[in-house]
Amino acid sequence: MKPPFRVKICGVARPEDARVAVDAGADALGLNYYPGSRRFVSRETAEAIRDAVAGEAQLVGVFVNATISEIAAAVEIAGLDLVQLHGDEPPEFVSELRATGGRLAAIPVIRAFRSGRDLRDGMACYVQTCSSRDAPLTAALIDADAGRHYGGSGKTIDWSAFRRLRDRLADLPLILAGGLTAENVEQAIAVAAPDAVDVASGVESAPGRKDPVLVRQFVATAKRCFKHSS
Repeated sequence: MKPPFRVKICGVARPEDARVAVDAGADALGLNYYPGSRRFVSRETAEAIRDAVAGEAQLVGVFVNATISEIAAAVEIAGLDLVQLHGDEPPEFVSELRATGGRLAAIPVIRAFRSGRDLRDGMACYVQTCSSRDAPLTAALIDADAGRHYGGSGKTIDWSAFRRLRDRLADLPLILAGGLTAENVEQAIAVAAPDAVDVASGVESAPGRKDPVLVRQFVATAKRCFKHSS
């Protein structure tokens, strides 16, 4: 199975930052719909970001324990291409998304998992349950355990452990997140061998404000590494 993208700039909260990321070559932009996040986007901002990139990159809605109706509204308003579940949503929630009908029923779903001692078995069980309910995931994202927060902590994960997940997850694309920067993404790709990478705080000058230089460096390095590894 092919990954939905290679390089995702997450936590994009301003139209001008979306434009910078797309011009740098990013494949996807993450829009954070979690009100507790410092990178939260309002309906109006999401629409402005959509208009700024005009279909030049995939828009990924990042949700934390949102309701089906909240996700459906965001998908419709911003024209989201993918949904990323980053909270405590059980496999049953993924199948509920699939049962809604309309555009939401067909939209690809990425499930984020926090790294930790129980990740390997728990993640495999989750993935298998989704498949058994006819609601297979499009990809899995592995992020650092941020405690009471849901991502964007800047903490790195064990890249070697990430690589070992493959023997339990068949061909499900794996996205590496957590503490990535322009300085370490080359090593991260070499060690972890992910299908895609996701960065938020590692390319920021402040939460929700992307640094154009860091964005360009990150995307260029990641794209070069993926090209050489393919």
